[in-house]
Amino acid sequence: MEKNRIIIFDTTLRDGEQTPGASLNAEEKLQIARQLEALGVDAIEAGFPHSSPGDMEAVKRVSKYIKRPIICGLARATGKDIDSAYQALKKAARPRIHVFLATSKIHREFKLHKAKDEILRLAVEAVKYARKKLPDVEFSPEDASRTEPDFLRAVVEAVIKAGAGTVNIPDTVGYAVPDEFGGLIKYLKCNVPNIDEAVISVHCHNDLGLAVSNSQAAVMNGARQVECTMNGLGERAGNASLEELIMGIRMRKDHFKGLFTDIRTKDLYKTSRLVSKLTGIVVQPNKAIIGENAFSHESGIHQDGVLKKRVTYEIIRPEDVGFQGTRLVLGKLSGRHAFSNRLQKLGYDLREEELNLAFKRFKELADKKSIIYDDDLAVIVDAGMSSVPETFKLYDFTVTSGKKTIPEAVVEIRKGQEKYSAKGSGDGPVDACFKTVDKALGLKGKLVDYKVEAVTGGKDALGEAHVKIDFSGKLVIGRGSSTDVIEASVLAYVNAINRLHQTGNKKVK
Repeated sequence: MEKNRIIIFDTTLRDGEQTPGASLNAEEKLQIARQLEALGVDAIEAGFPHSSPGDMEAVKRVSKYIKRPIICGLARATGKDIDSAYQALKKAARPRIHVFLATSKIHREFKLHKAKDEILRLAVEAVKYARKKLPDVEFSPEDASRTEPDFLRAVVEAVIKAGAGTVNIPDTVGYAVPDEFGGLIKYLKCNVPNIDEAVISVHCHNDLGLAVSNSQAAVMNGARQVECTMNGLGERAGNASLEELIMGIRMRKDHFKGLFTDIRTKDLYKTSRLVSKLTGIVVQPNKAIIGENAFSHESGIHQDGVLKKRVTYEIIRPEDVGFQGTRLVLGKLSGRHAFSNRLQKLGYDLREEELNLAFKRFKELADKKSIIYDDDLAVIVDAGMSSVPETFKLYDFTVTSGKKTIPEAVVEIRKGQEKYSAKGSGDGPVDACFKTVDKALGLKGKLVDYKVEAVTGGKDALGEAHVKIDFSGKLVIGRGSSTDVIEASVLAYVNAINRLHQTGNKKVK
């Protein structure tokens, strides 16, 4: 093995499945295993065969169909567990039995009720027994990070002598911190005489949010296998996240001094989504590397920088981990540059004054809804490009309505510096608003047709209202849009009045 290559041991199917709420059947495990093989992981821990018939079947299926990576089955340091692992792995092209036994003082006293010498004996016997079954055996001293260093050193030396080709040092409860954990790996490298006869592995949990950092500290100090999971799944707060570990090493080659993996990073997003779909565990939007927001920018300053030079605010190319590209999320913090850029991509070529008006409408809408979609932009631009001048503008309105209340509205319309306001009632909130607008402007309109439709999805969807009004025999249409359907309706009514005014109708003030 090349001295700088890091072996990626994926335990999504074993430790990852132990995530509360996650459960995979044999077929689902096989689907994920196929994708992990395509991703390029070196080893797949397919399950804990002795723990259940389901895990036994899953490990058997993965062993039968997945040929390139090492396929590993977990076993406690007992003959029955090791036998079950061997039975499950019989058809694997590259089988490995992974034996574990707790070594920390806490586990010895309160879980196992065994002394150091007995723990040492059981560990050696289990490794020797597993070696009779298969040539590839891994041993894990559970809770290694809380084990006395001298005793841990003795256990590691003994299991290597017994035939373990990989010795895994777990931070089982996520207690370690990076300099401490890296120091522990360095201590073992320097004080275990036969350490070069085995690969040092690490298995870090994320209880303090340090699983990836501890794993990285370990490889900097001589570990050459890292046990991790896709999306950071696992017991309690999870395991070291495969995607974060991989991209950290890749992006900071200067720091990791030539260390590398064989992972095909362009498959990271695809693998993440498959695991999320099958386990039912949603990936948080702000998850590093593979979260939906990992390459999304809403701040106007950030968007402007990314449009000018991507590396100003992105250290990873989205395409390198399987995303389609950078996503500029348009919202209230977005700037003019990103807004204009998005309109150009949608095929709009606006004059300066049209762009100014559209940007103003965009900012007004962005104060009402968190994300502006392309359909929203189309409505904004189409309204701004209308040939109808906004002579009359809806300045404010309030409306009250209820099951046992007569709907009442207060409306204020402005024409330049002139203000027109009135209070009125109607058969419903929309009718009350329309009649009050008429009262304010001295009009008499009859609603002929009315329609409201959602332009976009979601609870804050933009609604567009269409009205047809009969003003003393003259039919006029109007259109308005807002996240509030009543406001959209009033805007449509005012738009119809502006169209009426444009025709030179003198009845409009």
